[in-house]
Amino acid sequence: MGAPTAIELLESLIVDLEGKLNIAPGADPLIDNIGKESKQPNQKQNDKKQKKKQAKGNNNANKKAPVVADPNLPDICKLEFKVGLITKVWVHPEADKLYCEEIDVGEEEGPRQIASGLRKHYSEEDMLGKRVLVVANLKAKKLVGFKSHGMVLCAAQVNEDGSEKVEFVEPPEGAPLGEVVTFVGLPPPAPLSGAQIEKKKIFAACMDGMKTNDDCVGTWNGHIFTTTAGPCKGRTVKGGAMR
Repeated sequence: MGAPTAIELLESLIVDLEGKLNIAPGADPLIDNIGKESKQPNQKQNDKKQKKKQAKGNNNANKKAPVVADPNLPDICKLEFKVGLITKVWVHPEADKLYCEEIDVGEEEGPRQIASGLRKHYSEEDMLGKRVLVVANLKAKKLVGFKSHGMVLCAAQVNEDGSEKVEFVEPPEGAPLGEVVTFVGLPPPAPLSGAQIEKKKIFAACMDGMKTNDDCVGTWNGHIFTTTAGPCKGRTVKGGAMR
């Protein structure tokens, strides 16, 4: 066999160079390289778009959908009554009728601070440790400088001498703290936000129908306030307005 010609040597070098540069045999290296470079920016743009879509999807998943009120839902079911326990009570320093309380309603944030005009009806000792119903989705309001995050539910009646008797509507002992009260014969509650309750005057609209019955049990238009442990009731007030 004779020595390789110059052309054969050149072809051998080209094949060797194509292998090192990972170029297909016979391909134009300039065009092939341009093609690769042109694809890289597009791929980066696509990756960015995909990441944005994923981030947007995650943000949407984390957002709470606004509560849309069912027009057929009774107003009482738009309120949220929670089982609570008064863990601390003190006299409001600037208001003669108000107590300030901390009430455990089973929330991770800890007890709620609530003000109640009950100093004529309960001593501090009587208030402490009471199991109560808290109207939990009212808009927070300042009462003589104290921010109250809800209200306790009571029943009241006028005595023969014109004085007023007020007492708590109490949940049964077995009801867990934080349980949301339901109403016999009505759909499950779907509480609105505090702003919606205030704007639509939901609590005010319910007040005429909220009364204790002859057994001192809390009702709304005859529908009993109840928990998994039984009904909620006062101790002595019959036919009294609940507020």
